[in-house]
Amino acid sequence: ALQVSNKMESWLRHAKQVLVEHEAREFCKYIDSTPSPYHLCDVTAARLEAAGFIRLFEGDNWADKIKPGTKAFYDRNGSTLVAFAVGDKYTPGGPFKAVGAHTDSPVLKVKPVSTKKAHGYLQVGVECYGGGLWHTWFDRELTVAGRVIVDCGNGRFASKHVHVKRPILRIPNLCIHLQSAEERRTFTVNKESHLCPIMSIQNAAEAMLNDVSSSVEGCDPRHAPLLLRVVAEELGIHAKDIKDLELSLCDTQPAQIWGVGSEFLSSPRLDNQVHCFTSTDALIEHAALSLASDCGVSMIALFDHEEVGSRSAQGAGSPIFRDAIVRINEALTAGADGSSSERFKMALSRSFLLSADVAHAIHPNYASKHEGNHQPILNGGTVLKTNSSTRYATDAISGFFFRELARRSSQPFQEFVVRNDCPCGTTIGPIIAANTGLRTADIGVPSLSMHSIRETIGVHDIANNRIILRTFFREYDALKANFTE
Repeated sequence: ALQVSNKMESWLRHAKQVLVEHEAREFCKYIDSTPSPYHLCDVTAARLEAAGFIRLFEGDNWADKIKPGTKAFYDRNGSTLVAFAVGDKYTPGGPFKAVGAHTDSPVLKVKPVSTKKAHGYLQVGVECYGGGLWHTWFDRELTVAGRVIVDCGNGRFASKHVHVKRPILRIPNLCIHLQSAEERRTFTVNKESHLCPIMSIQNAAEAMLNDVSSSVEGCDPRHAPLLLRVVAEELGIHAKDIKDLELSLCDTQPAQIWGVGSEFLSSPRLDNQVHCFTSTDALIEHAALSLASDCGVSMIALFDHEEVGSRSAQGAGSPIFRDAIVRINEALTAGADGSSSERFKMALSRSFLLSADVAHAIHPNYASKHEGNHQPILNGGTVLKTNSSTRYATDAISGFFFRELARRSSQPFQEFVVRNDCPCGTTIGPIIAANTGLRTADIGVPSLSMHSIRETIGVHDIANNRIILRTFFREYDALKANFTE
C-alpha cells in the first residue's frame, strides 16, 4: 500500500509539472505574439471571442446587450481592454470582482520625425517610454511593432497593426578600447545620443531604394523611406499609403524557458503581460465553469500607459474603469426597485479589486536591497504588496481577503514591503481605489530584472497566479458575505 501511495504521489507530481510546463509554453506563444499593447488587445480579444465572449463598442447602447449570463468585452484605443462575465444569479447592486493589469512596458518608441543619418549610417530616432533599464537594449537584434494609419483610397483611412518579425535594428555598445577608465567603471547611458539604433549603411540603403524607387515615391518625409518600405511590405501596402505610425522597438529573441529543471522563464514585457495572460485565462475559466452559481460581475481591466503615470484617455487614471461599472450596472438594474445610481453605490461598496503587477523577487547578488522579513523568491507564489504610504493600495482587510483566497485555492503566497531606505514603486491600484472607492489589494508574480528588455519569472508562478485569480472570481462572494467589518 505504501508503494502504491508513493507511486501515486510521484505520478501526481509529474502530472502537475507537465501541466505547469504546458501553461508556461502557452504563455510563451502568447507573449511572442504581443509585441505592443495593440497586439496584446488583438490576441486577448481573439481568445475571449473563442470562449464565447461578445464584442461591445463604447459608442453603442448596451441596455439590451447585458443581462445575467452575459460574457462580453470592449476596448478603447485598441490598447486598453475591459472584459466581464455576469453571474447567472446576479441581483441588482451585486459586487464587481475585478482584476486590473496593464498592457504597456518600458520601450523605445520611434519619434514623430525619425529620419537620422550620421557618419555614413542610416539610423532611426527614438524616444524613451517609461523607466527602462536602457543599457539592456544594447547589442540585441531589434525590430519594430505597433500601429500604422493607412490611406485605403476614396477618402478612407484605417488603423492597422504591424509586427516586423525579422531583425532590422541594433544599438551597438562602444568598444572597451575607446572608453576611459571612468567610463568603464560607470556605464552611463545618454538617452538622447546613445540609444539611437542603426538600421543600415547609408550608401547601401540608397542603392536598395534606387532599385525600388517606384515603391517609395511620395513617402512621408518624416521617416526614412527604407523603414516605411519595410513596414509597408509587412502590411502588403504601398509605402506612400502610410500616413502616420506609432511604432515601438522590440526584441526579436522569443520567450525562453530555462534552468536545469526548466523552472525559469525569460522574455520581454513580463511586466505586465503575464497578468494580462493569467487574468484573461482565469476569467475565461470562471465563465465556463462557475457562472451558474455567481451572483456578481467578474471583470478584468487591462490598461495602457501605466508605465508613464496612467494619465490618459485609456489609462487607469481615466474614467474607463468607473464608466464600465456604471454602464454594466445600469443595464442590469433597468426596471429594478430603486435608482440605478443608488444601486451603483451599493455595488461599489461590495466590490473588490486585485491590482496585479509584477513584484520584486530577491536577487541573490543584491540581497541587501530587500527587507529581511519580506524576500519573495521565484516559484514561491504570488506576492502581496504592502506600503503604509499607499504606494500600494493593500490594507489590513484587503490583505486578509487575498491571503484567505490564496489559502482557499491551496496556493502558496508571499509578502513584500520595501525597505525604509529604498524608494517604492507604485501601481494602478491606488489610482483606481482613489477614483472609485473600491477596496483594493496589490499583488503580483515575483520577477527579476524588472524593466530590462528581458525579465525573468518562475514557471510555477504563472499557474499559481491564475488559480488564485480564478478562486477570487469564484469565492469572493461567499467570503464577503461571511465577513463583518
